[in-house]
Amino acid sequence: MIRMAQFGDAVKFLFEERESVSGGVQVGGLGEVADLTLTHMELSVLAMLIACALAVPLGLFLGHIGRGEFLAVSISNVGRAVPTLALIAFFIAYLGVGFTNVLVVLVLLAIPPILTNTYVGVRQVDPEIVDASRGVGLSEPQIARRVELPLALAPIFGGIRISSVNVIATAIIAPLASVNTLGTPIINGNVYGDAGRLGASIAVALIAISVDAGLAGLQRAATPKGLKLADEQRSPSRWRPSKLFLRRREQAT
Repeated sequence: MIRMAQFGDAVKFLFEERESVSGGVQVGGLGEVADLTLTHMELSVLAMLIACALAVPLGLFLGHIGRGEFLAVSISNVGRAVPTLALIAFFIAYLGVGFTNVLVVLVLLAIPPILTNTYVGVRQVDPEIVDASRGVGLSEPQIARRVELPLALAPIFGGIRISSVNVIATAIIAPLASVNTLGTPIINGNVYGDAGRLGASIAVALIAISVDAGLAGLQRAATPKGLKLADEQRSPSRWRPSKLFLRRREQAT
């Protein structure tokens, strides 16, 4: 178990510089941690934007036409089966080290949950609603964009949240491809020591939790008001006294 002294030293590492374990250089502190965090987030956000731009339209299209279930499931399974380190090594051989290498790997890691959840979310939309939309004259692209996409927001955001946490956590391996992120103190323990490893791990965990909470808030904000009211009506509401109960209580008093 991590002792409180070790935890306190790790937190202190995030705010104050110190001499490296090997000596001769200052490590840690707000300056270096901020730079590492900036690169970490730049890499993660860019990977998520590209993954969403690719996976959401494809999942929406496949779900709308009712085909491609094998493709969506296969991509999801392959994404979980292929080790990220193996992808890093593969792209180092063809793309070399650097930002682009890690970005491609993180995009490939992020796509499967988003694609699968988007497909499943669209397929779960009530077919009667889709038929009614066709009956009022909506075109197929309009049905996908105005009807199926809003109704599938919950599972789509679920996939995005899963991918975001995975990408943020996996970006710690970027130093293996010469990209300094918050994984640098974790991997280079002989320079940053245990305090650096634990401190960077705490920072990554806090970022992942914050991003997940932020996406949950964005999901609530993006959900149409009508869907929120429908969910509230379906969910068990708080108990409210009936008029008969109130009348009897007044008679009793």
